[in-house]
Amino acid sequence: MSQFQYRNGDLYCEDVSVANLAERFGTPLWIYSKAFLLGQLQQLQNAFAEVDPVICYSVKANSTLGILRVMHDAGISFDVVSGGELYRVKAAGGDTSKVVFAGVGKTDAEIRFALENNILMFDVESEAELDAIAAVAGSMNVVGPVALRLNPDIDAKTHAKTTTGKKGNKFGMDIERFRELAAKVLRDKRLKLQGIHMHLGSPILTTDPYEAAGQKAIEVVEGLRRDGHEINWLNLGGGFGISYRGQEGLPAEAYAKVIVPAVKAAKCRLALEPGRFIVGNSCVLVSRVVYTKREGGKLFVIQDGAMNDLIRPAMYDSFHRVWPVSSPVAMPDVVEGEIAGCEKTDVVGPVCESSDYFAKDRYLPPMRRDDLMAIFSAGAYGTAMSSNYNSRPRAAEILVDGSDVKVIRRREIYADLIAHELQDWHPSVGSSPAKSADFWLLAPHTGLLEKKDWPTRFTRSAWPVTPIPDDLTVRSMNSVVERRGLFTGRLSMLMRSNPECPVL
Repeated sequence: MSQFQYRNGDLYCEDVSVANLAERFGTPLWIYSKAFLLGQLQQLQNAFAEVDPVICYSVKANSTLGILRVMHDAGISFDVVSGGELYRVKAAGGDTSKVVFAGVGKTDAEIRFALENNILMFDVESEAELDAIAAVAGSMNVVGPVALRLNPDIDAKTHAKTTTGKKGNKFGMDIERFRELAAKVLRDKRLKLQGIHMHLGSPILTTDPYEAAGQKAIEVVEGLRRDGHEINWLNLGGGFGISYRGQEGLPAEAYAKVIVPAVKAAKCRLALEPGRFIVGNSCVLVSRVVYTKREGGKLFVIQDGAMNDLIRPAMYDSFHRVWPVSSPVAMPDVVEGEIAGCEKTDVVGPVCESSDYFAKDRYLPPMRRDDLMAIFSAGAYGTAMSSNYNSRPRAAEILVDGSDVKVIRRREIYADLIAHELQDWHPSVGSSPAKSADFWLLAPHTGLLEKKDWPTRFTRSAWPVTPIPDDLTVRSMNSVVERRGLFTGRLSMLMRSNPECPVL
């Protein structure tokens, strides 16, 4: 059940008003439901309980630490595709001994980092990668655990940019070579073959590809065992689809009905790598209407969310339900086609690209400047693919748990945009450092505004982090006015100064 519901025309996330969150934390704003995340995990665990799977959340779908901590606390593991994702898993407290590491371009440094952290196994995508893992493992006097990622040449009918299981895709190795590749592992004492891996793409809205992959996996496992290999793991990846338009997504038990029999027949332990299925519908992206205009016979609603926040429509022509946060017109189950009380509208963003849109020719209720809009199903490949394009700061992320609200990523400020580009930083950002810069610190609970004269040039090594009140608002020459609550506990970059700098 969705945790985003309209009550008397106003959208709620669990027990919290979305409009109130937008007023408190600003827009654009990512809002997640913890109850939805846990519900999806429980659905997977129940559906596949018969084979006791290791569920490895796919970090690439959403790598925010607050989300990873929810996964860790729920007892599941992780699927990573880079050293950076493994670092995030460690930061979230994850058990690296249950991590699987996929990806076609693992560097020697990433392989070493993974081996140092005793990961469960590498999903190996090429013969050259096998050689690299063997070399790094040998230099460390350890054994590299590997699963062969085989390309089963199955068309899962996904988007051309997200298909991974057909010949000609960059992922995996031709399934016909499995005996040759496995024999190479068997001869190399620096490697241990743990199992096989097949990932077919995403999102997959039918069970047929998994049934076909399961049958091919059984044949491969039986062949490898006849050749003397001890095969314990069958990893069928992820890719389970979700409902973006209405009710097209399948429940977890539908996939389990075709996967579980294959796992039993193969006599293997099952690993799954779901990402979108868990996090996709856990989140809405909330934006605020900046302008509306009619040009060329079309109605445009221009809002402050953009393709730098959610790039899926621009990159994949993907469909997201879009609806006002508050509206007298109820959002129908299917938001395509004509809707009574609505007008055909293009919902676009402020980025200087014609591809910067969230919806085209969509029937929507009338909207005015400052109205709030919700873009649904934004949890997967949203923040993980966000950027600073057009030098736009990334939005804040909020996790709702019942009536409790937690900031899991603060809103970026202008200073963050250049923080990695300068060796020495000063607020004036001029060609020569000034002696001082003016900062205004506003405490919203008192309404007092005080001017502070701070030193303006600090080296990185001289930046201790200063604790500040949670509700502090900051104004400076080079920062946007930040709404209260965005900086939880500690402030970064702009407020990093010497301990003598006064703070309200």
